[in-house]
Amino acid sequence: MTTSMVWKRGGLVAEVCTKPRARVALLHLDATQPVVLEGTAAVIWDLIDGQRSEQEIFSELEATFEDQSGQMQAQVEGFLASLEAQRLIEAARGVSH
Repeated sequence: MTTSMVWKRGGLVAEVCTKPRARVALLHLDATQPVVLEGTAAVIWDLIDGQRSEQEIFSELEATFEDQSGQMQAQVEGFLASLEAQRLIEAARGVSH
């Protein structure tokens, strides 16, 4: 996975959120179980807008949350891969090299 990838939310994804947006429930219309995102995961979901690259998402998170373990970027990449595998996000565009 390249950090220049730009993600957008899947077209067949329903979203319900609390006010304030502390929790977000997502359901792909072909899935049987919803996915509930809380905390940092909900923040990442809000940053997925079809415009920001993975690197931009990571930079915004790094400015907001302290990366004490040094693993944040790998964790964000893994989380985005998980969302893609569940068809909750899809590639908007990629920047080559």
